[in-house]
Amino acid sequence: MFQAVSMTSKDEKEWDLVIRPTSGWFQLHLRDLWHYRDLLRMFVWRDFVAVYKQTILGPIWFFIQPLLTTATFTIIFSGVAKISTDGLPPLLFYLAGTTPWNYFATCLTKTSTTFKDNASLFGKVYFPRLIMPLSVVISTLIQFVIQFATLGVALLWFLSKGIVLHPDVTGIIVGTPALILMLGGLGLGFGIIISSLTTKYRDLAFLVAFGVQLAMYATPVVYPLSSVPEKYRFWLSCNPMTGIIESFRAIYLGQGFFSWPLLVYSGCVTALALLLGVLVFNRVEKNFMDTV
Repeated sequence: MFQAVSMTSKDEKEWDLVIRPTSGWFQLHLRDLWHYRDLLRMFVWRDFVAVYKQTILGPIWFFIQPLLTTATFTIIFSGVAKISTDGLPPLLFYLAGTTPWNYFATCLTKTSTTFKDNASLFGKVYFPRLIMPLSVVISTLIQFVIQFATLGVALLWFLSKGIVLHPDVTGIIVGTPALILMLGGLGLGFGIIISSLTTKYRDLAFLVAFGVQLAMYATPVVYPLSSVPEKYRFWLSCNPMTGIIESFRAIYLGQGFFSWPLLVYSGCVTALALLLGVLVFNRVEKNFMDTV
């Protein structure tokens, strides 16, 4: 981590800015993120535009991906495996699970390679390094909002067809921002922890690739928590994503295992992951160029 130091009158004749390494664990200088907000906006736009640049369908892929995933899950898990959806239409059930999960998974996988992917840029110019993973979380959030609109359209369509659903309007208005913050916070926190560790231990990069896929099956994305045997439900509840996914289904579809203790637990894990991630990221960024 580096900090800008103000100059004395004598030094000002030669330099406008001096960058020095910081040494304390809690010298985070998060205020610098605000000073570089224009750079953050530029990176967000770059990440968002670059996703489907030079593709034929362009932004349409934002809608195609969740729909294809949902269709596949509907055929395999609902049609073939006959896994319960708690009486909900399979399309809505899987959309309400895969859309938030994809946001978390994308944030985690992309931020976990921050140092490796941006080593050449970090070695040339100074700016708060935390801007890079933050830009990923924000640009991915834009994609998430577009894809989440698909769930909204599907929900309205089923309601217009007379399907009995019980969306909680108050819960949607109040709970959605909090749930999205937890999704992004978990992805960012765990992602920058992994990114910091992969500067020395490259094995973690390979673990993340399939570890996220395996973690989806340890989260009630393609099955409801109510269908899990009681003896395994506690262990599944230890996954902080469990409370978030179930809460999404509860407020939007009126069907889900909503639990305040489970949601508070998810929030605490999110806060802890963010704090630990920022501290480790701050510590590693000082000399990662020597090992990356």
